[in-house]
Order: sequence, then C-alpha cells, then structure tokens
Amino acid sequence: MRRCFSGNVEPMKNNPHFLHALLNKRMLICIFTGFSSGLPLYILISLLPAWLKSEGVSLKEIGLFALIGLPFTWKFIWAPLFDRYALPFGRRRGWLLITQIGLLITLPVFGFFHPQLDIRTIAFFCVLVAFLSASQDVVLDAYRRELLPDVELGLGNAVHVNAYKIASLVPGSLSLILADHMDWSSVFMITALFMLPGLVMTLLITEPALKNVAPKTLRAAVIEPFQEFVRRNGIKSALTVLLFIFLYKLGDSMATALATPFYLEMGFTKTEIGLVAKNAGLWPSVIGGMLGGVWMMRLGINRALWIFGAVQMIAILGFAWLATVGHSLPWLALVIGLEALGVGLGTAAFVAFIAHTTNPLYTATQFALFTSLAAVPRTFANAATGYLVDYFGWTQFFILCFLLAIPGMLLLLKVAPWKATLDTGMNGHV
Repeated sequence: MRRCFSGNVEPMKNNPHFLHALLNKRMLICIFTGFSSGLPLYILISLLPAWLKSEGVSLKEIGLFALIGLPFTWKFIWAPLFDRYALPFGRRRGWLLITQIGLLITLPVFGFFHPQLDIRTIAFFCVLVAFLSASQDVVLDAYRRELLPDVELGLGNAVHVNAYKIASLVPGSLSLILADHMDWSSVFMITALFMLPGLVMTLLITEPALKNVAPKTLRAAVIEPFQEFVRRNGIKSALTVLLFIFLYKLGDSMATALATPFYLEMGFTKTEIGLVAKNAGLWPSVIGGMLGGVWMMRLGINRALWIFGAVQMIAILGFAWLATVGHSLPWLALVIGLEALGVGLGTAAFVAFIAHTTNPLYTATQFALFTSLAAVPRTFANAATGYLVDYFGWTQFFILCFLLAIPGMLLLLKVAPWKATLDTGMNGHV
C-alpha cells in the first residue's frame, strides 16, 4: 500500500525561532479563530443538553439532539462555495462576517422557547445554528491553513484548539452558573454576546496571501479538491486516511457526548459542574494542547499521534471509574482533569494532521471534508449514546467507548508509522 505521507519532518529541536513562532501575530489570530469556532458548538453540546435536562426532557431525547450536528458532517458539500466565490470583504473575511453575524442573531433565540412545548422549533434553530457554525468553521479552517507557514502548523493548530477549549468555559461554566441565578433567556443572550470578539477579529484581519488563488468555476471548486487528494495519495491510501480521520476520535467523542447529563445524574449541581468539572477539565486540556504543540515541534506529528492518542484513549476509563464512585468532587476534578489532558494532547496532534493533509490550493473544501468525517461520530454515533447508556449503564458504556477507540489507533500503522514523519513542505504532496 502506498504510504500517505512522503518525505521527512525534521522535529524542531533547539530551534531558535520557536519563541518567535509562539509570540507572533499569527498565533494571536489563532486564539480568536479557536474561540469563535468553539463557542457555538459548545452551546449546542454542553449548554443545550443542560437546559433540556433541567426542563425535564428525557435522556433519550437529549441524545437524539446529537443529530442536529448533521451540518458538521455535510459541510464539505457547500464548502466549495467558499473557495469559489469572494464577497465584498474578501473570500475569507466576507463569509466570516455573514456566518458570525448570523450566529450572533440566532443564538439568543433559544431563550424565548420552552423545551416541553417547543421542542421541534428548538430543534430547527439548533440545526440553523449548527449550519452557521459549521460554515464558519469551514472558512476559519481555510483561513488558518492559508495563514500559517508549514513549520507553524503544529503550534498554530494547538493554539487554535486551546482557544477552542477555552470557549467551552462560557457555555459550560459561566452560563451554567448564571442559570442558577437568572432566567434562561438572559443566559442565552449573555452567552451569545461572546461571539463579538470573533466578529471584531474578522473586521481587523487581512486576507491571507493565497486570496487570489481561487477555482475559476464552481465545477472546478467541487471536483478538483477531491481529484487532487486521490491523485496525490492513491485510492487505497486516500480511503485509509479518511477511515482514520473517522475513527481516531470516535471513542472520545462518544464518551463526552452526554457528559453534562452524566454529571447531573451523579448528583452534581449545575454550579458544581460549572465551578469544578468545567474548570478542572478546561485548564488541563489547555495545558495538554500547548504541551502537544511544543512536543509536536520536537516529536513530529506522526509520533505525537501515537503517544497523545494512547493517553487520550486510556483517559476515557476515568469516566467509568467516576460512574462507580458517584458524587465526589475531588474524584470529579481528578477524572475530568486527566481526561481533558489526554483530549488536549490528542486533539492538537489530530488537527495538525488534518491541516498537513490539506493542499493549500483547495483549503476550504479539503479541510471541510476531513473535519466533516471527524464530526460524523459526534452526530450519528452520539445520537445513540442515550440508548446505549439506558441499556448498558454508565460504567459499561464508558468501557465500550474505550474499546471503540482502538481501531483508530491501529490505523496509525498505515497512515502515520512511528518511524516515518511528515513532510514540512506543502508542494502538493503530503
């Protein structure tokens, strides 16, 4: 089988430019792209389930709400539009303004409905928010790939992932605390206002250097990215890469799909979840992401995928332990912190892998294709998590999630062999 990556990435050992790479303007932009990308998604997967649970919606129905994430799995279908057409503010900035303004308008709408009476209307607006969020992700990913030089891909994407995780602190902590003290309409309004920093960023940044390289026709924007990916790797290797992207985060995604309802069923209050679980999970994840970015510059992306993926997989078992312990704030903080550290490491390597697999000439479409596959478990598999928990119980469910993480790790033998490293040059070959 033809190997998916050619060449050799030299890990950045003792590189004098590391500090400069960490402190430059591009890293600051990556902070804003990550925060803007993470906020609407965490509203859907963290704040929304807490709201529905507190209003008496069943666990099975909450699990089915994972299907609202369908736009994240199908975004590659309309991603070519973002490569092909430029709006008045630019090919990237113009689309960002539309999606971010749309999110700023639609997110507060949830507070005007009652889950027991308006569940279908709520589902509709969830899909709309998911569509706008997925579209924003397509453009942000494309912009970031065009902004970062190859040597900064690992670090820049680690910064993006960290900011993505920090965004979870708003709907997953602050908003939950506010929900104990004010009505839900005010909570959703305040949460939506955190989209403003991303909107300001879009107004201040400039178009990336590749802004004039665009497909000449819509057909070219749709067909050429897929042809290039298959031609570059060969059909067997291309399919293996896609299967790996689908499976690598499967176990972790399913394990955290019902995290907030799980905490609530263990007897934790919303304030305890906001103050302990989310903070204990956030900062280890941030530390893990930053360590991941630094270590990737030394290890290379391939070895990082092996090491960080193993940590991420083993950390899932912490949830199974918590399910047996029950209500214990120290164990909650420890288990969530360890799991978040593993996820921070694994996600940093995974996003860097996806970015490096993308050809800058077809950034939006190829990046959307790869991240869409990564989102499939969050949409389809996670929709069944409520039923799986109902059938197996929490402990066995988390053990199942651990087992489902193994196939993705085994595929590393093909897509990212330990002794092979990625090519730092993006000349159309990865």
